[in-house]
Amino acid sequence: MPIEEILDQLDELIDRSWSLPLTGGRCVVDADKVRELLDDVRLNLPTEIRQAQSIVADRTAIVEEAKKEAEAIIARAEKRAAALVDEQEIVRQSKNKAAEITQQAQQQSREMRQSAKDFVDGILKNTEETLAASLTEVKGTRSAFNQQQKVAQAAMQPQQK
Repeated sequence: MPIEEILDQLDELIDRSWSLPLTGGRCVVDADKVRELLDDVRLNLPTEIRQAQSIVADRTAIVEEAKKEAEAIIARAEKRAAALVDEQEIVRQSKNKAAEITQQAQQQSREMRQSAKDFVDGILKNTEETLAASLTEVKGTRSAFNQQQKVAQAAMQPQQK
């Protein structure tokens, strides 16, 4: 029987008891019945206390479990945050490296274009100089040829007279 019912029966027993006049509210109760109810309280009290202790223990276990779970969640969140920071750092480093490689490639491209222009310009200059020298030689040869022709013609004219 639950303690609440036993206490209710004690209360009822007191209500049904006889009041003694001039005693300031004292009454006559059935002592055996009171002892029986007190024994029931003593027998049920440990059950109630065990239940209360069990509830407190369960509450403590639940709180401990919740703390452990919260710590695990925090640890996972911190680990994830660290991973995201690392990931962002890797992305940042990758972007920096890509920009550096792009800049180097552009610089090499400019240098190669300039080298190609310088090479072509050098070949064209050599060709121009060679052609100029050849033209000068052709002009010289032509001039010499014409000169010989004039000398030969001049040498032939006195014989014709």
